[in-house]
Amino acid sequence: MDIMTGAGLAFGMLVVAMMIFMGGDLHMFVSEHAMIIIFGGSIAATMIRFPLGAILHGLPLGAKFAFTMSRLSARDLVDELARIAEIARKQGPVGLEKVETNEPFLAKGIRFVADGYDLEFIRDNLERDRDNFLMHLDEGSKIYRAIGDCAPAFGMIGTLIGMVQMFANMTDPSKLGPFMATALLATLYGALVANLFCLPIADKLHGKLLDEETNRTLIIDGILMIRDSKSPALVREMLLAYLPEKHRHEEGEPVPA
Repeated sequence: MDIMTGAGLAFGMLVVAMMIFMGGDLHMFVSEHAMIIIFGGSIAATMIRFPLGAILHGLPLGAKFAFTMSRLSARDLVDELARIAEIARKQGPVGLEKVETNEPFLAKGIRFVADGYDLEFIRDNLERDRDNFLMHLDEGSKIYRAIGDCAPAFGMIGTLIGMVQMFANMTDPSKLGPFMATALLATLYGALVANLFCLPIADKLHGKLLDEETNRTLIIDGILMIRDSKSPALVREMLLAYLPEKHRHEEGEPVPA
């Protein structure tokens, strides 16, 4: 689990709830009209912007990866691939059939090598798998960002509607308060949806996309070198180039100047 995503959302909602209860009660901040304009309008605008397939893939995938971490870090993947290269060197491709890993994409590459597929097939299949996954994750990031972009705009639309209704009923003072509350709550809901939920999740997904791109490209290169019978030492040294300089050495090992 990605603890920071859940903790950030919980802390943000706690801060907002504290401010609400310090100045009144929750009922003051509930408006069905504001919810309809914010959520209904944002969903409608998102449906116009994106095809149905992108929404059905992007939204659940984005929600999943916003709250989860990769099973293995890039450093762990380098060590894992070096270990697998050692097994392949000693036992041959058949020895890889018993190798187990928690990373599904890596497991797929290991299976291809163990089954004896040629280099070009492995490269094409894994690269296509990586590109499709990154495309769907990018769609999720774009969808959440689109909702975050249009929610404040629909909040302003709700505010304008409330203001029009308020000015149209100036002769009835009893209606001025509810219409003004609806106008202000629409802006509040739009700001909260955008700045506490959608835009932070979109940024988190963009960061996860960059990490997944690095990890999956690292796995592809490692699998191809194992298929090409490269030595474990060479596999490790080649893959370490994917890591930042400070992460290329084991803990306690001196870093070259």
